[in-house]
Amino acid sequence: MAQILVIEDDIQGREMLKQMLEMEGYAVAEASDGNEGAAAFLEHSPELVITDIIMPNKGGLETIINLKRENPRVKIFAITGGGRVVKADFLTIAESIGATKTFKKPLDRQEIIAAVREAVGEPVQ
Repeated sequence: MAQILVIEDDIQGREMLKQMLEMEGYAVAEASDGNEGAAAFLEHSPELVITDIIMPNKGGLETIINLKRENPRVKIFAITGGGRVVKADFLTIAESIGATKTFKKPLDRQEIIAAVREAVGEPVQ
């Protein structure tokens, strides 16, 4: 089963994503910001990274750039709940710098699972 890295500073959001993915049989590594995410990326070599955009220390946009530089083929989903700038602006920027897909919070479970299956090459149910 595919290895997925979840980078999310919100503990509840990270745990929710982790449990959702593990229930589908995926191996999940986690990190609370882009710095931890970069280390976990090197340690676990995930097939897919799901990263929040707005995080302390190192945000999602910088993380996407760095991970794509490390491995241009890695698939990355960017998620955001907003902030001071409209959500769509962050997500548009994320796509322009290499995010495979983008999602607004709150996340739709079926939409995320279908996108994950597609990203890791499994049949979408």
